[in-house]
Amino acid sequence: MGTSTGTPTRHRVVIIGSGFGGLFAAKKLKRADVDVTLVSRTVHHLFQPLLYQVATGILSEGEIAPATREILRDQGNVRVLLGDVLDVDAEARTLTFAGEGTTTTLPYDSLVVAAGAGQSYFGNGHFAEFAPGMKTVDDALELRGRIFTAFERAELASTPEEVARALTFVVVGAGPTGVEMAGQIAELANRTLRGEFRSIAPSTSRIILLDAADRVLPSFHEKLSEDTRDRLRGMGVDVRLRTRVTDLDGSGLTVVTPDGSERRIDAETIMWAAGVEANPLGRLVAERTGAETDRAGRVVVAPDTSVPGHPEIFVVGDLMSLDRLPGVAQVAIQSGQHAARTIAARVQGRPEPGPFRYKDKGSMATISRFAAVTEIGRIHLTGFVAWVAWLFVHLLYLIGFKNRVTTLLHWAISFVGRGRTQRAVTRQQIVARTVIDREEKRAGQDREGAPAGTTTP
Repeated sequence: MGTSTGTPTRHRVVIIGSGFGGLFAAKKLKRADVDVTLVSRTVHHLFQPLLYQVATGILSEGEIAPATREILRDQGNVRVLLGDVLDVDAEARTLTFAGEGTTTTLPYDSLVVAAGAGQSYFGNGHFAEFAPGMKTVDDALELRGRIFTAFERAELASTPEEVARALTFVVVGAGPTGVEMAGQIAELANRTLRGEFRSIAPSTSRIILLDAADRVLPSFHEKLSEDTRDRLRGMGVDVRLRTRVTDLDGSGLTVVTPDGSERRIDAETIMWAAGVEANPLGRLVAERTGAETDRAGRVVVAPDTSVPGHPEIFVVGDLMSLDRLPGVAQVAIQSGQHAARTIAARVQGRPEPGPFRYKDKGSMATISRFAAVTEIGRIHLTGFVAWVAWLFVHLLYLIGFKNRVTTLLHWAISFVGRGRTQRAVTRQQIVARTVIDREEKRAGQDREGAPAGTTTP
């Protein structure tokens, strides 16, 4: 085991995660008299709100996931390390992580935990094999492969039943991600792919958006939800509410309808956009510090986002449970910055900023090109005006000038024209996740069954 040692000259801050919370915490400490180490299991910062555009061929993964090292290149007090966190010793104030064949222990004076959240299948983990979520670049690339390959399978199909199954796309979850996915698949089928096939008409595709809730975008104002539902239906999306998934496999899913009857939907392409669960690191931190977790596995924190009894440990973003705040990018950004300000104030001997106060900057969701919904306080916008607002805000928060330029160019190609520049798919994208999962399970079983004193590769 490698151990980082030496006499520190400055306050040591370790940040876990390179998402919105971790990255903005690191950037906020740029001028503080601290040394920052950012540990992340990925080498990029993911702009998660635009993942669905990678999945539907509008943007490349590089445009929404720039390298973390590049972003922080000019911040001399930060170093970035790749690895998975294994343990936190709250008493010794050390963090242990594994990366690229090595295990390293880092000492810290302050720790910011910004590990985020993953997809929740509500206790049905086996659904994941057939219904990818929308939380990582890998998820988006897999879905891109599944979506575009579905049209190719339909072109080769020999019976109407096979064509119908291939051209049925089901999105589970009618929150912003589900609405945006359903809308973009409808755009693909009705506009982008028009005239490209000879045996099928992509416009005959069935796009089904279903949710157990009684309306789409349930966190938005009811009028905006109704407008979104009507627009989706106008695009040909079959919106099914109060509908619950009870089972799914590689050829379709079983649902319970509002009248209590059970029905089967034949579909080869299923996307899961319903529910989130906290990163398992939250429970680990809670165990090591004696903190509580909520039902979703998030750490219950003090008003300043620190862990009760451990003021040197902060939990921010999707992993913190505080005032029922939603798991959205702005909460992660603002809580990460608040934790950084608190650390900087302590180091400089200044008064701390006190409790975290979230400033709600509104919610947005796109429905199709030139149509979106926006809710900012009492201001409710729909249609083209809302879409322009969505465009501006998302460009503003993209990291890096070149990413903004190329994203704007690809949006012009896709929204003004009807092309999609990112349509290359590979078999590897589609099958890699399930193959890796099976190999990891097999390796774990081998390790458990190995005699004491032996190792398995």
